[in-house]
Order: sequence, then C-alpha cells, then structure tokens
Amino acid sequence: MSQTRRLAAILAADVAGYSRLIGADEGGTLERLRTLRRELLDPKIAEYHGRLVKTTGDGLLVEFGSVVDALRCAVEVQREMTGRNTGVPPDNRIEFRIGINVGDIVVEDDDIFGDGVNVAARLEALAEPGGICVSARVQEDAAGKLDLAFDDIGEQQLKNIARPVRAYRVVTAARPAVPQPGANPPLPDKPSIAVLPFANMSGDPEQEYFADGMVEEIITALSRIRWLFVIARNSSFTYKGQAVDVKQVGRELGVRYVLEGSVRKAGAQVRITAQLIDATTGAHLWADRFDGSLEDVFELQDKVAISVAGVIEPTLHTAEIARSSSRPTSDLTAHDLYLRAYPIAFSALGRVPHALVLLEQAIERDPRYASALALAAFCHMRLCFDGQSKDPATDSRSAVDLAQRALQAADDDPVMLVNAAITLAYFGEDMGAMMALVDRALALNPSFARGWHVSGLLRLWGGQPVLAIEHVEISLRLSPRARVGWAFNVIGSAHFVRQLFDEALPKLLFAIQEDPTFLESYRILAACYAHMGRLDEAHNVVKRLRAITPVVMHNAIHLRNPEHRELFLSGLRLAAGETE
Repeated sequence: MSQTRRLAAILAADVAGYSRLIGADEGGTLERLRTLRRELLDPKIAEYHGRLVKTTGDGLLVEFGSVVDALRCAVEVQREMTGRNTGVPPDNRIEFRIGINVGDIVVEDDDIFGDGVNVAARLEALAEPGGICVSARVQEDAAGKLDLAFDDIGEQQLKNIARPVRAYRVVTAARPAVPQPGANPPLPDKPSIAVLPFANMSGDPEQEYFADGMVEEIITALSRIRWLFVIARNSSFTYKGQAVDVKQVGRELGVRYVLEGSVRKAGAQVRITAQLIDATTGAHLWADRFDGSLEDVFELQDKVAISVAGVIEPTLHTAEIARSSSRPTSDLTAHDLYLRAYPIAFSALGRVPHALVLLEQAIERDPRYASALALAAFCHMRLCFDGQSKDPATDSRSAVDLAQRALQAADDDPVMLVNAAITLAYFGEDMGAMMALVDRALALNPSFARGWHVSGLLRLWGGQPVLAIEHVEISLRLSPRARVGWAFNVIGSAHFVRQLFDEALPKLLFAIQEDPTFLESYRILAACYAHMGRLDEAHNVVKRLRAITPVVMHNAIHLRNPEHRELFLSGLRLAAGETE
C-alpha cells in the first residue's frame, strides 16, 4: 500500500434527513440523488478541480488543492439546490450539509485519512440543512477573496477531536439577514420561535457579552427540540438595541412565538427574566425569572438555557394543541389529529380509547407518521399496564407492532423514541437497548423533561433505583408542574424497592394526591404499608383501588430485578388478602 502526506482542503457533505427520505420513498430518493450527482455535484467538483474520494450512501468526501475552489464549489452547489427545492414540500426536499476544513491528510490507495478529514466531517454535522460550516483556517484563507460573509459560532468541542476548533457558518453576501418589507415569509408548517436579544439592565456595558451569551445558549438549547423551528441568531440579533413590536417581529421573521427577556446584575448576583409571547395575538404564554451567581458564568448560562427550553417545550406544545383544537373538524390533518390525541393519551384512563381513535385516523392519513405510531403504541401499553384492556393479547401485539413501525419510520424524533422505548421495555424488549433509545432522545434534546422521566422509569424497571431518582428529579426541575404525581410515584417506588419504606411512604401518598387516577401508585402504596406491618391501611388502599379497577394484582413483568418484583408482589398479595 502506498502512503503519502499532503496539505489539502477537504469538503464533507451529507443529506439532511436521509433516513426519513429513504423511509418515505427509497427508490425515488436514490434516483433523485443519482440525478444530482450526474447533473450537479460531479460537474461542479470537476469545474473546481476537486477529487471525489468516496461516497457514503448519504454523503461524499472531496479533496481540493485550494480552499477558494472548495468554497466556490460548496456555495454554488447550495445555491443551485435552493433553486431546485423551490416549490418542493419541506419534507421532500434533498438538502445538503457541508463542512470544509484545511489540513494535513494521509493519502493511502486513493483514500484519505487524518485529523484534517475528521474535522471536516464534524463541521459538516454542525452545518444547517442547506448550509456550510468551515474551520477558522478556511475562513482566514478565504477572507477577502470571495463575496462571502462568515458568522463566527465560536470554539466547538468536536467529537473525537482533542482540541477545540473555532468554526464559522458561511453567509453569502446576497442573502439578507431579515426579510425585506413586503416579502415577509409565511409561517413554517411546525411551531416557530425567535429569541430576541435580552436587554442589559445592569448599566454596565461590559455585561453585554453575558446577555448575548445567554441568548445564544437559549437558541442552542431550543434548536435541539426537533419539532420546533428556531430562527438563527444572526437574524434575531438584527433587532438588538431597538424598541420592537413583537407582532411585527413575528411577521418579519415568519414565526408564531417570540421569547424576550432582560439581564440585571448587582454585584456578584444576576437576575434573568424571560417571557414567551404569541406573536400572532400578542398574548403572554409564560414568564419566569432566574437568580444566580456570576462566580461561574457559563454554568449559570447553561442552567438558565436548559430551564427555559424545558419550560418552553410543554408550553408551546400546549399552545399548539389549543390551536389545533380550535380548527374545524373538516380541516384536520394527521398532525392535528396527533395534537388532539396527545393530551388525551395522558389523561384519565377512560379516555385513552378515544386517543387511539384519533391516532388511528392520523395513521390512516399518513402510515409512516412516526410520532402518531409511537403514541398509539404507548396508549395500547397503558391499557395493559393499568388493567383496562378488554383484550390484553391483542393490545400487547398492537403496541409492539406500532412501536417497531415508529422506529423504522424515523430515528431523530426524541418524543417518538421515548414512547417507543417505554412501550417495548414494558413488553419485554432488552432493557439496555431501550435505555439506549432514551439516551439518544436526550442527546437530541437534553431539555426534554418527559425524556428524563421515562429514563428514570426505565432505570427503576431495570433495577437501578438510585439512578431512577436522579433522572426523575431532573425531569421535575425542567417541568415542575406537569404530571407531578407520576414523577413522585417513580421516586416513591425507587425508595420502596430499596426497602426504605419510611422514605417511600410520603412520596407515594403525594403521588396519589396529585393524580388519583394513576393506579400503580395505589399498588405500590398498598405493598409499602403491608411491608411496614400497617395492614389495616394496606387493606384500605386496596379497597380504594378496587373502586377504580377490578384488577388489583398483575404480574409485574416490567420489573426486571427478581428481588424487586417479589418484594412488590408479596406486599401486594399481603395487602389484598390470601384469596387474591
């Protein structure tokens, strides 16, 4: 094997949403990609003296002798793709993400290796669909030679790259940051938000960096919520220092929601306020404040960003559900049906079948709608778990089938991943693999409160009660008001399986107080009382449970640890009486 080293500009590109496109239309997508290779990519690479090193199914790797040539090729490809996507529905568009780096490479039998290649691949992952992300050295070499602007996005800690890499997003000079009057963009087909620069109320110009950094962190955190369309910083910051009309901002940026706030510093303490506004009506949806110390600025920024994202997600979801519910039934889409079903799926048990009816209609309209498939799976699982199923065998088969179909249809939706994971875990799939699905969901959206809750629940089922408590407490910090009873049930159950009955008892009592319809809290509470020797109270809990459901006992198959399962079942048998 021959091996040489040389300096080169490396371009890495991939197709955004490739799995989704292939899942929706494998043959059509592959044919469109072949056409793009033939008509656009190969000619542009040849025009700018590039060498196509290899293709990777959804991407390609190209070597150039010149940074300028690599950038010219990338920019012209992306501009051409914008034209080709005009009039194509968003879900059907082929959009490339491109990363460019310059560095020393190892050439071996026509393939290339080394840090220079790895950095280009990681920069490509940072790029937005239709965008280009480059390293600082590329920006320096190209500055003044091309009609391009570069948006500095700071030092990035790239996966498997030891040193931080400063990165830039490429902005063509012809593209305005904000749409011009009379050409306001339409609202996207999913919830959309802009985060305006926070006002610096400290009277100290040097604190401006902190306020701006706070907004950047919030934008980054919100961008991880896959169902949310988030306006980039370079657009929202064009309003910096201006007195703005939120409705006008919404029209100009084409968003339904706007987040604004302020930062006030006093000594070593700082107070951050934020409020979420519906830009179409001017209505305030949520407001809160955060206090902290400037001793660790970056930790405080992370804390506020994650907290804001965690609170905004359910708030926006609720707002979208309310908006869908107000639409006429003759105008419902699969997404509207899903939005209507979502709150019902987590409500009183008697309404779960109604959620399934709505979800079946959504799936009939779109058989590969992963979110609807996974939520329907969860509903079937919930009927079995709570003893409300009229046909447990059929419901269990339907749950597993729907969850597997959801995973085949999409792989980057945190909500779908979590609903599929909890369903498959309950019905006996490998617990480690299901935990990994939830971990992937949290990597996609670390502010996903329900993701942390389900992560804690699976840790409880998998025999890791201490970790279960830790993860559920994170979910409570992110969403301190939503389904608190379910969270305290997990915490109480985790104390119970550790035989810390005195600690479990108040948590379980509070869980029932907060959600009297959640049956599992009664079962764990009855078992807890029984193991404490308080049999009269255990019997009374069983009586209350029987008033809600005829199913007191179940097999507790979800508890994988045999000692935990037997502790629960023996206590419940004792509470229910020898004949149960």
